[in-house]
Amino acid sequence: MGRSKVKTTLRSLFASYLLAAVLLVILAFLLYKFHLKESHVGLAVSAVYVITCFMGGLLMGKGIRQRRFFWGFLLGALYFAILAAASWFLEKGLPMDTGQLVRTFIMCAASGTLGGMLS
Repeated sequence: MGRSKVKTTLRSLFASYLLAAVLLVILAFLLYKFHLKESHVGLAVSAVYVITCFMGGLLMGKGIRQRRFFWGFLLGALYFAILAAASWFLEKGLPMDTGQLVRTFIMCAASGTLGGMLS
């Protein structure tokens, strides 16, 4: 991987996590203000994963301009890997079951791929 590809990947991941932070703060405010149910919060967190990986895939595709679907997929997979590693480290194990883990990976990878393809 060339230097510019590493730089683009890191920049796209940073932008994705920055967007996730903003969206999660908004979600926390909405949870506080409107007393949302737990099922709505879970759905909203899944939407945050999809939106942030999609936007990261768009940035990757625009930045690298070759095999955009692959780079979008890679961004989604890296986003998930960092998220899972942080969860594992902070919780001393993964806090979700295997089915939920697989669904989260598919959401991240697929939305990153779609973002890369549409860039």
